[in-house]
Order: sequence, then C-alpha cells, then structure tokens
Amino acid sequence: MAKLFFFLTTLFFSFTISAQQIELLSENHQTSLRGLCVVNDNIVWVSGNNGQVGKSLDAGKTWQWITVKNFEKSDFRDIEAFDEKKALIMAVSEPAYILKTVDGGEHWNVVFTDSTRGMFLDAMDFGDDAHGVVIGDPINGKIFLAHTETQGDSWTIDKETFNMADGETFFAASGTNVKMFWDKKVNIGDLFLVTGGKKSRIFANDTPRDLNIIHGATSQGANSIAIDTATGKFIIVGGDFSKDSISKDNCTLFSVRRNAFEKPLKPPYGYKSCVEFITSTRVISCGTSGVDISENGGKNWRHISPLSFHVCKRGKTGKNVFLAGINGKIGHLNW
Repeated sequence: MAKLFFFLTTLFFSFTISAQQIELLSENHQTSLRGLCVVNDNIVWVSGNNGQVGKSLDAGKTWQWITVKNFEKSDFRDIEAFDEKKALIMAVSEPAYILKTVDGGEHWNVVFTDSTRGMFLDAMDFGDDAHGVVIGDPINGKIFLAHTETQGDSWTIDKETFNMADGETFFAASGTNVKMFWDKKVNIGDLFLVTGGKKSRIFANDTPRDLNIIHGATSQGANSIAIDTATGKFIIVGGDFSKDSISKDNCTLFSVRRNAFEKPLKPPYGYKSCVEFITSTRVISCGTSGVDISENGGKNWRHISPLSFHVCKRGKTGKNVFLAGINGKIGHLNW
C-alpha cells in the first residue's frame, strides 16, 4: 500500500509539472514588452518600447499590433486596460507621458505629461475602473506620485509624499511594484509600494518598512508585489538583475495575521521581476531567469520554464494567465 501511494503521488506531481507549461502565442516582434493587462479570459493588452502596443480579443490566438503615432521612439513600460476599447499607456521619460485610447488603439490622447528634470515613471495601478495611481523615481528626495479619479482622463500630482533614502528607487520592470485597492463603501483607497536599489522597503499607505530582500546596489531590490486580499498574504520578489541566476534573498512573504516577514523554504530560481497570485495558494513568478510556480502560497517554488519574461498577469476576471517579455514574446500558462 505504501509503495502504491508513493507511485500515485509521484504520478500526480509528474502530471502537474507537465501540465503547467508555457505556450508561446507570439514572438519575434521588434519590441520589449513590460506592460501587460489581462482584462478577462479573451481581452489582453501589452505595451513595450518602439512605441508598440498589442491587443488580442481571442485569448492570444491573434494579435493586432499598433505603433502609436508621434510616439514611435517611446518606451511604454506599463498599460492599464478596461475593455477592448479603453486603455492607458505610460511612457517613462523624456518627457513622461500617459496616453489614453477610447477606440481600441486607433487614436491616442495625451492625458498626462511632465518634463521635470529627472522625471521617470515606473508603474500604474487601478483600485477600480475610476481610481488609479502612477508612481515614479524620487524627485527632490520624495516619491513621485499622481492619482486619478476619472479613469485617467485627468491626473493630480500629490505634493506630500514619502521620503526616499539615498539610492532608493523603483524598478520599471513589470509595472507591478505598486498595488492599489479601492473601497467603494467608504470611498478610500489602500496603497502599497515596494522599492529597491541601495535600500529596499515596502510602503503600506503611510508606513514604510524594511524588506529582507537583497539590496545595496543599483541592480538589487524588490521589483514586484502580489497581494491576496482573501487571505491577507503578500509576496514580494526581486533579486539582482545583473546576476539573474542568483536566488539568494530574492523573495519574501508577509502575512497580515502574523504581522511578520518570512523567507520561502525554497525560493524561486534567480532574479524575478514579477509575481502574481493565480489562486490563494497557487502563485506564478517570472523574470529573465525563467518562470516559477508555487502551490503553497510562495513557501516552495518549482522552476517550470527557462523562458525569459518580464511580466505575468492573471485576468481581472476569468482564469487565464499570460506572460510577456523581450522580442514581442507573449506566453500563456497552461494550468
């Protein structure tokens, strides 16, 4: 009986590993994709450099590629989409722009621009369809933060923000180092940010807290945060993108119930630029080092693919999980 149980257990886990594979949907397109928004199981938007935006309405089977007019040299590091027609894209610098389309990408209007010296936008997130936030590298030692209550039609720059340490910054790696949650009942939002560089911290609303993530160099620190509101669990990933095969201190877990950080028993492999809850226990993480999966809320990770991706997202509704990266590479997780 013990041998039979061992055999069946081995068979089950072998099947699980083989079932969780990455299906490539698109590649060899001249753009490096860091922006990804999965509206539902069918509608997916991506954005990248060379002024490129991609859209699929059939779960990634076919793609429409758009070169945004007059922004052919822009690097769109993040995208937020609301349906097949409406989306926002974020151009990081020189100067920084946010553009919006309401006709599926045929036309784009500038809804935010800032040419302040040192301006560099890093990520956007929305708590609901109306309320959103964009963050950027520190200006005069303070986090750059702007918010919208109009689905991005207008933006207000926050004058009083958090101080950042010398050499502390954000990474514009996947658009996932900021999370916003909006409570419509009381009309209040919660905001979470993670930083890297010479110091790596989490800012939970008004409270900063040090992270046990590798830091101290410009290539090190936290890159991404995932939050499961049902369980109150946080997972933060990062590492050293200049040494992307090193796993030391590249992931930390936080539980609201325990109010403490802990390291995973087995961390994901190498540098990770993005992490996403698929369910309350199943988590995906990706980076230039490949793709990893955890089945127990981030405590143990398994390396399932060497394919390089910058960002991974599950749909706002639905179950499909997509990934995006260099050379227009777009993948789908078969889980």
